[in-house]
Amino acid sequence: MANGIIIIDKPADWTSMDVCAKLRGILKTKKVGHAGTLDPMATGVLPVFVGQATRGVSFAESGDKEYLAVLRLGLVTNTQDTSGQALHRTEELPDRAALEAVLPRFTGEISQLPPMYSAIKIGGKKLYELARQGKEVERRPRPVTIHALELVEQTAPGDYVLRVRCSKGTYVRTLCHDIGQALGCGGCMAALRRTMAAGFTLSDAVTLEQVQAEGETLLRPVDSLFRDRPAYVLPTPWAVARCRNGNPVSVSEPLPEGEYRVYDPEGDFLCLSRLEGGVLTSIKNFFGA
Repeated sequence: MANGIIIIDKPADWTSMDVCAKLRGILKTKKVGHAGTLDPMATGVLPVFVGQATRGVSFAESGDKEYLAVLRLGLVTNTQDTSGQALHRTEELPDRAALEAVLPRFTGEISQLPPMYSAIKIGGKKLYELARQGKEVERRPRPVTIHALELVEQTAPGDYVLRVRCSKGTYVRTLCHDIGQALGCGGCMAALRRTMAAGFTLSDAVTLEQVQAEGETLLRPVDSLFRDRPAYVLPTPWAVARCRNGNPVSVSEPLPEGEYRVYDPEGDFLCLSRLEGGVLTSIKNFFGA
């Protein structure tokens, strides 16, 4: 069975689940999941996990992400992007300097009200399902972190490309909407391309056409997800046996505390573990992944 991670450059008009369904067919396996949903209009980095590598999805979802987004000023829609119904238009647009002046207000920890057109569940119903029925329900603002927000270029009188580096749970279209509100003209998102997720970038991504042609050869090993952690090789068969049985392993070497990729002497990746007080304790096992 296929196991590993594949970084897809998601095409426009595909849902993230559409991509997973396509890969199930190509790779002939049912166990496929993605990390970090992209809206259909969005393109770019979508990490997809296959086989036993799906154990790593939660680690990929929790990381920071980076986007190039087109902010369109002077247009407000019900979906906060250009795919929705127009609610407000104006030709009276602020200049570039005004936009640059307001961006620092949206950097750091900010509060976002989740949009109605989102997959968040309230009362067991996804918000977008309620929105399509013409319903609007009360939502609570959520804290998110915008680590970096940069104006890259202006491409039209009201269109600006923004580079956004943000935490899990950030809605970039809501960010565009809120910036427009702050400027008094309204705004929405006209395009979105994810350039980084789970530490993978567009240079790591492949197209669905490439996967169709090359198949499993494009799968990355699951430990590539944790490549920023140091590696530790268990020194004895006894230590390997303890690890495979889910037991803590004592480490005699004076190593820094923290998370480690743990391998057996043959180089097989076993688990992500935490070293504390001279003891390695498994965080997540990947035996055979």
